[in-house]
Amino acid sequence: MKILIVSDSHGRVTNLEKVIQKVSPIDLMLHLGDFESGEDYIEALADCPVEFIAGNNDFFADVPRDKTIVLGKYTIFMTHGHRYGVNFGTGRIKEAASQLGADIVLYGHTHKPVIDLSSGVWAVNPGSISQPRQENGKPSYIIMEIDDKGIAHFTLNYLS
Repeated sequence: MKILIVSDSHGRVTNLEKVIQKVSPIDLMLHLGDFESGEDYIEALADCPVEFIAGNNDFFADVPRDKTIVLGKYTIFMTHGHRYGVNFGTGRIKEAASQLGADIVLYGHTHKPVIDLSSGVWAVNPGSISQPRQENGKPSYIIMEIDDKGIAHFTLNYLS
């Protein structure tokens, strides 16, 4: 199973269009908030199921702020992250995920990619597809693949 994980597109879909064209076909897309409208367009563009959660800028979106999904053997807590102090680390968000029985927490908000597979709960942030803040300044996204044995693998990718 091939899953595209993105966040913080902020209404700018040009980079998202490029990424989807580059990595397709995908089985599922997860958008971790701050899409700022255009859910129907994003779903049509992805040409697969899309799970959305609302970010701090998704004022009028009719999607949940947090969501728990199951992919293979993993329980995944999806949240934008702004209510868990992610600008100061992943401790609070990992604790919240653990309390929900999640193995993985996916979040955005910081516009900086993270793949933290330490401790009991994995924390993964794809960074921003449109407004990156990490040192290299490149839009980023993550491909999560669940292999034939049911093991999840995460690959951080940059749009050049």
